[in-house]
Amino acid sequence: MIPQNFEYSSPSNLNEALALLANGDAKVLAGGMSLIPLMKLRLAAPERLVDLGRVADLKGIREDGGNLHIGSMATHYDIESSALVHGRCPLLAEAASNIGDVQVRNMGTIGGSIAHADPAADYPASLLALEAKVRITSAKGERTLPIDQFLVDALTSALEPGEIVREVIVPVESAATGISYQKMVQPASGFAIVGAAVRVRKSGGKVTFARVGITGLAAKAFRSTAVEKLLETTAGSAADIQKAAAVVSDNVDANSDLHASADYRRQMARVYTARALAQALSRTS
Repeated sequence: MIPQNFEYSSPSNLNEALALLANGDAKVLAGGMSLIPLMKLRLAAPERLVDLGRVADLKGIREDGGNLHIGSMATHYDIESSALVHGRCPLLAEAASNIGDVQVRNMGTIGGSIAHADPAADYPASLLALEAKVRITSAKGERTLPIDQFLVDALTSALEPGEIVREVIVPVESAATGISYQKMVQPASGFAIVGAAVRVRKSGGKVTFARVGITGLAAKAFRSTAVEKLLETTAGSAADIQKAAAVVSDNVDANSDLHASADYRRQMARVYTARALAQALSRTS
């Protein structure tokens, strides 16, 4: 199908982009992997598109003050292939490498992905496990939100009219941390039917730290503190892993659609959480 007519702007700097977005009738084009299909189906009909592709301030990946600052226009391939991300935050690189296909990873951006807030997207689980923050900017000023506050509901983020994601901030990872991102992929789209992102540390034969993010299971990605609590202080044995993973879908209002029923998603969430826990624990040093 053909989208409804719209005006197109391609600002060359951030101030120009924010000025164009200030009146509230424009949509941001930050890769277009979700927005363009919606426009073709006329499920979205913005009056104006503001393409951020030329805004250099929104690109790049840098380390500062114990954190990685990832510009919102960094593509999935930028993140997947970055030596800095691989060395300082390998979980995010692993998640990026699992997104869609080569074309999607070359065009899609981290800012566009999290702003779209798809409940089956790959980044949110990892960003929750990483306890990441999102820096938001507009013509009126800036604010920073923890990722769990940024993701509000299915296809709903905390962005207000005129605001854009400026960067994603993730802590530099300890070398002793084991990580894993495991997902059951929907073959046609590459989205996660369910996905689990895990960070763990061990000391003295015991699990001392665990963070678990889950995507695809519920209306939005979430951190499973129940799994974390059951795993911490254990030896991380196969039995410990199965016991912890078993509670991941407890009291969760699971999604049900043409790809998977709610009960199937709950079971697969247990399976893939266990796989992610086992692999992450095998990677601890």
